[in-house]
Amino acid sequence: MNPYLEVLIRSIGAFFGVVLITRIIGKTQIAQLNVTDFVNAIVIGSIASILATDTSENVWYYALGLLVFGSLTYGTEYFSLKYRPARKLLEGEPTVVIHNGKILESNMKKLTYNMDDLTMQLREKNIFNLSDVEFAILETNGNLSVLPKSTKQPVTLEDIYLPGKYKGLSAELIVDGVIIEKNLKENNLNRDWLYQQLRNQNIEDISKVSFASLDTDGNLYVDVKEDNLQSPRDITD
Repeated sequence: MNPYLEVLIRSIGAFFGVVLITRIIGKTQIAQLNVTDFVNAIVIGSIASILATDTSENVWYYALGLLVFGSLTYGTEYFSLKYRPARKLLEGEPTVVIHNGKILESNMKKLTYNMDDLTMQLREKNIFNLSDVEFAILETNGNLSVLPKSTKQPVTLEDIYLPGKYKGLSAELIVDGVIIEKNLKENNLNRDWLYQQLRNQNIEDISKVSFASLDTDGNLYVDVKEDNLQSPRDITD
């Protein structure tokens, strides 16, 4: 076969192979790269590029490599979705770097995250004064989530004629049907209280709860795995 034609065919095959793998893996793999995703993306891209240009080796060697790495990536994503401990191990956890307006240097040191990184990402959020920040959390994908102090937040209709009041972080009480005991204790709550709150919302089986959190005003938000929406909004064509 003409070598140029072979490279053309291999390139087309590699392209559609990578497209297929990324479609199977899902949107989060592309939109929110953590360390594991980043490494896998590099390896899959490298295998695809060699598949397209290395005519000295059997094309099926590289196709098998793509299949193996695609399957492993999909498998880790699946276990991360089903099992929270696996998700924490593979993806890591968000880290608070500013708490109640105070910079947590010890947490930043563990992440090898410096003040220049912090101030740069704050400026990207249009925050140029550290004193305006109540909480800042470094997410597992490297993004910084910021909660400004209540006096620095945009005014809503609900806030008109009302004094600014403290707004802290909501406490996660249930994630994927699992009670977060640590957060219950930190809020001086127990399982009996939580079960009663769920019963008040006609929820008897805690395993059916996808997510539950308690805000600083004491309001409990609960989302179940099966919402039974009559006509869910579909934004696809």
